[in-house]
Amino acid sequence: MTTPEQTGTVFVGHSGPVGAGKDECLALRLANRHGLITGATGTGKTVTLQVLAEGLSRAGVPVFAADVKGDLAGIAMQGEPKDFLLKRAAEVGITYQPDSFPVIFWDLFGEKGHPVRATVSEMGPLLLARLMDLNAVQEGVLNIAFRIADEQGLLLLDLKDLRATLAFVAENASKLTTQYGNVSSATVGAIQRQLLVLENQGAEKFFGEPALQIADLMRVDRSGYGTISVLAADSLMASPRLYATFLLWLLSELFEQLPEVGDLDKPKLVFFFDEAHLLFDAAPKALLEKVEQVVRLIRSKGVGVYFVTQNPLDVPDRVLSQLGNRVQHALRAFTPRDQKAVRAAAETFRPNPNLDTARVISEMGKGEALVSLLEGAGTPSMVERTLIAPPVARVGPITPAERAQVMAQSPVSRVYDETQDRESAFERLQRRTASPTAETSAPKGPWGGRSQAPEEVPERPPSTPRVPRTGGTTRMSTTEVVVRQVARSLASQVGTQLGKAILRGILGSISR
Repeated sequence: MTTPEQTGTVFVGHSGPVGAGKDECLALRLANRHGLITGATGTGKTVTLQVLAEGLSRAGVPVFAADVKGDLAGIAMQGEPKDFLLKRAAEVGITYQPDSFPVIFWDLFGEKGHPVRATVSEMGPLLLARLMDLNAVQEGVLNIAFRIADEQGLLLLDLKDLRATLAFVAENASKLTTQYGNVSSATVGAIQRQLLVLENQGAEKFFGEPALQIADLMRVDRSGYGTISVLAADSLMASPRLYATFLLWLLSELFEQLPEVGDLDKPKLVFFFDEAHLLFDAAPKALLEKVEQVVRLIRSKGVGVYFVTQNPLDVPDRVLSQLGNRVQHALRAFTPRDQKAVRAAAETFRPNPNLDTARVISEMGKGEALVSLLEGAGTPSMVERTLIAPPVARVGPITPAERAQVMAQSPVSRVYDETQDRESAFERLQRRTASPTAETSAPKGPWGGRSQAPEEVPERPPSTPRVPRTGGTTRMSTTEVVVRQVARSLASQVGTQLGKAILRGILGSISR
């Protein structure tokens, strides 16, 4: 097989009869123009994803992909020349050469891969509001909490930091209202309940440190293969909102951290977003606008994004228009709604006068697809009915022992496995409550705190100093306090010169 380095392409499959059709290849220089892989369950989407990931890795392009069913993990193991793979290789006109690829396994829960973490601050209020399904009022209060944390120098690293900050906001609600708007304890309580739901879904394992470093997703091994980061998502799919929000956060981090590079000979990273419909289901307008912005602009950072879902209609039109490379597996049209989806899918391709696209979508078998890839100056090719090439690594899951061996040899082994819990908002607010007099004075903020660098200790305003009495001490004894209170009461009741004389007499006797 010709290597991608030699051709500047990734071989996807072959359309037409061997020797008379044409090879369908993804041009590496256009791989950052994004793509879409669609099709009904069981039609071969995961295998197509694996073929693309293998070709990109062989070309030195790092890949990130979610393993929703556990079937993608086999890409870390040497393939075996089984009969059906040899047959497919012959049908598409290539020689089957087994191979394996450098893989790093990741897992938000730390069970089937290295833990993936992000801090609450990195996630930000918009994505957290989406994750907790907050309404507009609750999202507004969450934004206030983030703003106050910034001004008070409170690090928001994990969920207990956010919980403590929200409690602080509720306690100071009356002081915050004039500057930030109304903050009710009921709204804060509703957010706290949603945080509890999030914790019950296992999100507390995701928020914290050490946070994932983007550079660890963009590694190339010594042989020049791009590392394939595989996110174990089979358990994560029980929390679909967490899954979708995490992947969107990761896209946002790539967009914010990577420099502008323009068009390269090959991407710096290709990102596969499986079960992409979870990202768009019931998503608010602000979130959809963020997704559209990231997809539209991230290609200039050298990143290609490929959505994998069952139907093109799962992806909003404004996002769909950004996806130039298309692979459409079979769709089943048993109901009027299914038939409408088939027609809509057919209309997303550049027409081929020799192909009834809508009819073929329903007829294709497993491992077949309608393919249209960008070519030349970035225009899509005419759609072709294509046999997808066989993967050269193992197809299917791996054993726990094999997974453990890959993780032990991982370049990030022991980097992320142990949780860190440094001083942050939770500890500082606890210390402020437990020992308020221990903090030194400093310029005050809007409600008695102050703005300071994150590593400084939040301060309380200094108490008013007492004027020392004649005799030396600045504190009164218990007897003095009682007598003075009785004397003041007596003076207020009598309100005459006699009362004042009695008061002077009492105080004079104490000072002797």
